[in-house]
Amino acid sequence: MNVMVKGDNKMKRWTLALIALMISLSLLHVPKMNATASAQDRAFHFGFKRSQNGKLPSIDEEGFKDIIERNDAVFLGDPTQKEIYLTFDNGYENGYTKPILDTLKAKQVPAIFFITGHYVKDQPELVKRMVAEGHLIGNHSWSHPDMTTIPDSKIKEELERVRAAVAEVTGIQEMRFVRPPRGIFSDRSLKASREAGYRSIFWSAAYKDWDPNDQKGADYAYQKVLAQLHPGEVLLLHSVSKDNAQALGRIIDEARKQGYTFKALTELPGA
Repeated sequence: MNVMVKGDNKMKRWTLALIALMISLSLLHVPKMNATASAQDRAFHFGFKRSQNGKLPSIDEEGFKDIIERNDAVFLGDPTQKEIYLTFDNGYENGYTKPILDTLKAKQVPAIFFITGHYVKDQPELVKRMVAEGHLIGNHSWSHPDMTTIPDSKIKEELERVRAAVAEVTGIQEMRFVRPPRGIFSDRSLKASREAGYRSIFWSAAYKDWDPNDQKGADYAYQKVLAQLHPGEVLLLHSVSKDNAQALGRIIDEARKQGYTFKALTELPGA
């Protein structure tokens, strides 16, 4: 009897030890999975080392270069060509898109306007005009959320609502380019956008132009943009800026004087 009890106890100890080992091994995998998910969801605010004296800007120091490249996102065009890709963010209308379009038409310059759901609902005639005059419409999401905080299904819904609304207004069914709201992104959010059929477009030249209450004059805008000219430039401007609207013609003229040409995003390498 005593032998049997001892045997039973020994068996119990082995069983408990085996269970503990299995639990420990299973727990070892949890941090790894969470770490992977965490890495994919890590949020970045797009930033870069600015161009000076014609030198190329860089994202080498920002810690997200591999994410940009892995998801075929763009912040710079062909760095060997004196080309500029002119992009505007249109979250809402502030009265300056019409004069911007007037200038682009007069100068025969293509651009892309990244618009939100609010914009397409509020300004359908301007959206129609953009398309009629040969410009591209880009997706800036329906409600301008932080894409890193919402699930993939919601990201795709945000993008599809804009595409469908633009198609209803203009008849253009295809939309190929997206700009993440506020320049916030993660590996996961860029991948979700790519799966939805979009190429994410960032920028290689910009300045603080988005605050309509902090405008410093057309000369300031002109100097800020010209100081950053570089080959393959993807220029971000906000259409709510009075300074941009007033300086745009001079910016185009001076860039062309320096040998630059303006191209549509559809002419990007690999587009």
